[in-house]
Amino acid sequence: MNQLSQIRLKPILRIKHFAALVLFVFIANNSVAQEVYDLSRCIKTGLERNFSLLVVRNNEEIAANNFTRGNAGMLPTISSTNRFGGTVNTTNQNYRDGSQVTSSDIHNNSGSASIDLGMTIFRGFQVQRTYQKLKEQSELEGFKTQMSVENLVAMIVSQYNYYIQQLILNNNLAYAVSLSRERVRIDQQRYLLGGASKLEMLQSIVYLNADSSRFAHQNEVLRTSQIRLNELMAASDLGENIKLKDTLIQIDQNLLYDDLMALTLQNNTSLRIAAKNQVITELDSKIIQSRSYPYLTMSSGYGFTYNRYGASTLSNQNGHGLNYGLTLGIGIFDGLNRKREKNNALVEIQSSKIEYKEVEQNVKADLLTIYFAYTNNLRLLRLEEQNLGVARENLEIALARYKLGSLAGLELREVQKSLLDAEERIISVQYQTKIAEVSLLQISGRIMEYI
Repeated sequence: MNQLSQIRLKPILRIKHFAALVLFVFIANNSVAQEVYDLSRCIKTGLERNFSLLVVRNNEEIAANNFTRGNAGMLPTISSTNRFGGTVNTTNQNYRDGSQVTSSDIHNNSGSASIDLGMTIFRGFQVQRTYQKLKEQSELEGFKTQMSVENLVAMIVSQYNYYIQQLILNNNLAYAVSLSRERVRIDQQRYLLGGASKLEMLQSIVYLNADSSRFAHQNEVLRTSQIRLNELMAASDLGENIKLKDTLIQIDQNLLYDDLMALTLQNNTSLRIAAKNQVITELDSKIIQSRSYPYLTMSSGYGFTYNRYGASTLSNQNGHGLNYGLTLGIGIFDGLNRKREKNNALVEIQSSKIEYKEVEQNVKADLLTIYFAYTNNLRLLRLEEQNLGVARENLEIALARYKLGSLAGLELREVQKSLLDAEERIISVQYQTKIAEVSLLQISGRIMEYI
């Protein structure tokens, strides 16, 4: 009898060891010291460290540095030229009377220094338009940085809630393992007492093995989502264990389409970039038109020269003085290139207007599509909440009947699977609703509200 009991307990002992190993791995992974992060901290950390965003900010800084009056040509230019040199010559002079004079190693020196001032007085408003264009380009880079910031915030919020989703799924599977383990315990006692067949006990062990394997795989998915969140925050240690302050996906269920549309037309970054490109294109056209005007430039300078002669009636001489002048000019004919550039500029202006309309249409279509998904998921969420309540109550009843022996093991497994499916569906709907919410806030320019 003792030998028979030992034979019967061998598979039970093996599954207990396996389940204990899975539980140990799970506890070990979560027992390491963890940093506690809420959503705001994750976003702020990412905005401070993210490498791609740092590069975009550098581009914005370059555009800001280029926005100067000097770069537009409004300020005068001052330059200094200095030179010192000399010659060493030997001269042979032959006269008609047959005499000859030779001068050897005659060393002459010369030096000069000057300061020159130049300035554009008028160039057909080209300077003013160029300065305005530099300003618009600087603001354009600011909008591009804003778009990169919004994209990063949206990715962090999405990944943060994806991590929560995986945590919830992890807890659900841990509960499923505990239920399967309890079923193994019940079937083990029944088998030892002769109230159940070995087939039933082995089947419950198979279910426990399946749930434990799925639980182990979920731990891998959970770890991957954590690494991805660390990557978005540019953490120095991508494998750092972090603990989220939130345990549930929080959903804003009060978003209204009309309000979102009004904010989108006013604040959407893609629209603002398209509008800024249109302004820059118009300024390019005006700069080209400025070439048709006459131009007036002013120049002035002060110079000093010095010469020393090795063989001359003069030993040396020097001079200094001021020079100034005005230059008035106009381009008369340039091979019709200016006309060609004007025509091209008009086409580019038309293209920029079309691009703006296209961006506006795409943004409106995205808003309408995502808002429909958002409202539909809210309805599904309420339905799945009801289903989950029913599934939990059904499992409680099924467990009680199974313990009393009035419910077959296969039926209990179906009830358990229905609960797992209901839990997975509701967390999936919650996450999809959250993604739709994030997209709506990003399109309408409200994404920074998550900080």
